[in-house]
Amino acid sequence: MVFLSSQERASLRQCLRLLGLNRGRFWASVLTGSAGLASAIALSAVAAWLIARASEHPDVVMLGVAPVMVRLFGISRAVLRYVERLISHDTALRGMNGLRTRVYQALAGSRADVVAALRRGDVLARMGADIDAVGDLVVRAYLPAAVALVSSLLTVVAIAFIYPPAALILALCLAISGIGAPLVTMRATRRALDARRLADTQLANATLNLLENADELRINGTMETAQNELAQIEQRIIALKDSAARPGALAGAIDIAATLAAVIGAILVGSPAVASGSLNPVMLAVITLTPLAAFEATAPLGPASTQLIVSAQAATRVMELVDQARQAADEPTHELAAPGAELSLRARNLATAWPGGPIISQGIDLEVKPGQSLAIVGASGIGKTTLLYTLAGILPSAQGSVEVLTSQNTWQPLYGAPRQQAAAYVSLTAEDAHIFNTSVLENLRVAKGDITAEQAHKLLEQAGLGTWISQLPKGLDTVLGSGATSISGGERRRLLLARALASPARILLLDEPGEHLDPATADALITDLLQADSKRAIVLVTHRLSALASANEVVLLGKENQTAHIVARGSHSQLLATSKEYAWALAQEESSDE
Repeated sequence: MVFLSSQERASLRQCLRLLGLNRGRFWASVLTGSAGLASAIALSAVAAWLIARASEHPDVVMLGVAPVMVRLFGISRAVLRYVERLISHDTALRGMNGLRTRVYQALAGSRADVVAALRRGDVLARMGADIDAVGDLVVRAYLPAAVALVSSLLTVVAIAFIYPPAALILALCLAISGIGAPLVTMRATRRALDARRLADTQLANATLNLLENADELRINGTMETAQNELAQIEQRIIALKDSAARPGALAGAIDIAATLAAVIGAILVGSPAVASGSLNPVMLAVITLTPLAAFEATAPLGPASTQLIVSAQAATRVMELVDQARQAADEPTHELAAPGAELSLRARNLATAWPGGPIISQGIDLEVKPGQSLAIVGASGIGKTTLLYTLAGILPSAQGSVEVLTSQNTWQPLYGAPRQQAAAYVSLTAEDAHIFNTSVLENLRVAKGDITAEQAHKLLEQAGLGTWISQLPKGLDTVLGSGATSISGGERRRLLLARALASPARILLLDEPGEHLDPATADALITDLLQADSKRAIVLVTHRLSALASANEVVLLGKENQTAHIVARGSHSQLLATSKEYAWALAQEESSDE
């Protein structure tokens, strides 16, 4: 059986390079780990010598050094193992941090459509558990293997100085325990993982069939058959897991049998030597009892082999994410001149679509300047968010263009410009923008890294959070929970508004800032947003219409032949007078709010 596929081996090598491990630290952990295990083995050897020698009732002076050595090895064993844990875990954690940073850099440098298409659960699993599994390879696989090799060689050499035949037997048994048992464990691990994959696919399919087709199954009288099939799949999975556990039990038995064989072998070859006078009887006790501690070196190799397979599969998933991001690297196609005093964003005959997908909206003509506000409204799923991402220069236009007026008084495409240059023009706040598990001030610095405390207070005041920040126990230094679980929905949205206002960009694009808020809170937030900064342009996507009286222009999207178009535009009051669809939508909104 091939325990690691060629793809897994290649991914593991690539991930280890991305870990950027400090080799000096790793070998220092191997040295201290080997020294700690050698102390444990030496402790057993000296204790065996002390017991056997004491049984001969020698002069107490003859035993004076041995108890001191026992104490020395006992203390050094614990100290050295503690130092090894510190060094090895520090090395692995540094590597995991480096790997996460490099994966984030790869994602940050890829096209937005590729990143947006990734499922959050997959990204979270790969950035969390999978990278942890790759880092665990250092501590739980490579380090135990290196320590086992070094300490086993030292033990065999030491026994060889006492009695070479016993050393030969010990070396053979250590090889069986250190190679044979891990191979059997790897086989069991591979089978267990295959059983898990079978569970994920067959159980998911059978369960979905029951959930999605329950009515048809009942009508056809096949519900019981489907339930029996699900039960049979569960039984097969249990049987597979049981069969996968047997090799693991066998691996444990091999380790114990090898230890027993080393002890018995030492007795069998040592006893005749004692009888012939070529081996001191005290040394027979040493070569017999020392292997009991020597096999501490090979005991972790079974779990280490399991970790190798788990880490290889995790590395494959991590590298799939990295390779996908690298293949879709967002390379700039042109330089964008700095924004000037006269700044404008326009879309001309714009058609939007996700790369490789159908046209979502077309024929879009828009223009917005600082001091103006534009609201884009329409039914859910009509393509408002896709339009906003295209206006932000994150998605390419399927047709037409999105351009900005630069300081050179020329119109230049926004998409394809370096991100830092584009960020001087536009800033996008997504509907699900993240609040980080750090202080209020650092959350604002996501948009602009050099914001001072005084500036932060002004921004929060603009966003309607002046009273809120003054009531926090540590003010700007108050740490918010990840995802803003420690604050209300309205406070979270206003904090995102303050972050948007912190951006140096003069055109702010916001997607559904009032989503998941009660109507009164959502309307108050949108009203404050539209009036927040007269020196900036605001482009707002929302499904709330009652708060748009302050918007300079409202654009209503409607569908025609499965594609969204602008069906009406004007101020809030103008649309109420001229667009039946807009007036009806507002009436429905007001009735649902009551």
